[in-house]
Amino acid sequence: MRIALGIFVLVFSGWFLSALVGTPEEVASAAGPTEWVSSQQCRECHQQVWDEWANSPHANSWNNEDVRVQSDQFANKDCIDCHAPRPIFETGVGERVLPRSARRAEGVDCLTCHLLPDGRMAGKVDNPRAACQPTTRRELQRVTMCSGCHDQHKTERQWKETPLAEHDSVMARTAVTVTGERADDGACEVTIANIAGGRSYPTDERSRASDIWWRPMPADADALAESGVAADGGAWRHLHRIRDPYRHEKDLVSTLLHYGQSRTLRIEDADAEGGVEVALVYKRSPYYRDPATGLAKHLEEVTDPFEDAELVHRLTLEP
Repeated sequence: MRIALGIFVLVFSGWFLSALVGTPEEVASAAGPTEWVSSQQCRECHQQVWDEWANSPHANSWNNEDVRVQSDQFANKDCIDCHAPRPIFETGVGERVLPRSARRAEGVDCLTCHLLPDGRMAGKVDNPRAACQPTTRRELQRVTMCSGCHDQHKTERQWKETPLAEHDSVMARTAVTVTGERADDGACEVTIANIAGGRSYPTDERSRASDIWWRPMPADADALAESGVAADGGAWRHLHRIRDPYRHEKDLVSTLLHYGQSRTLRIEDADAEGGVEVALVYKRSPYYRDPATGLAKHLEEVTDPFEDAELVHRLTLEP
């Protein structure tokens, strides 16, 4: 009887642990491959992004016929560096890239920009639950990430000499305006207008987002925090999102603000009868994520809009 009971306990414990952490196969899958050797390995989890890359000049940088002709079939070995480069984080962000000897047909691939020297992947957030276990590297959002290749033809230097080299959020401030007033019934009306974007706002389609947040603001909340909004105030509430959804997000509609368009939004809330603070923020990625887990948050779960976004415009409305 004791032996049977012991066997039962062992079997039950094994089942219980598997339920908590997953089967050995699931754990192995979550950990990802032991070595990243090809962008093909990224395809299973990132099919949409992989498809976009596969049809891009980066993916075709080695096989492009014009490149082949101009490089004399890569007899000009200097061309190999940028058309089949080793991982940028290995050779140094902003430094001249070095050529790789394997899988050159993949061109400038996923591993070129994302593979870290320790075998993990660089991403916008830490996410230990993903197969590639990405770790946050802000360099991915900076121009220097591209300069190792693109400045060989002085592209980055030429760009820096133009007004377009200003930060995205600075350009956004000149592209859109945010104004507000009290309606006859006392409700707050906030109007955002795309006056000088020369394109839809925010640009770069699904990769960007812009949100309007509001909160009650006490009359004595004059000091500004580092983020640019009042240091003291009520909890932030989401008012409106401006974004073009991904193709798989079929339940969402595009809310991009096209050039010349304006949009008026009403805040009909008893908490808005007093002073109100409104903030327009700009995001380089569409989702707010938990910094500890990397998981996306629902907008109603966001308590600090500035943890993962930049202030574009701020306005206050008196009672």
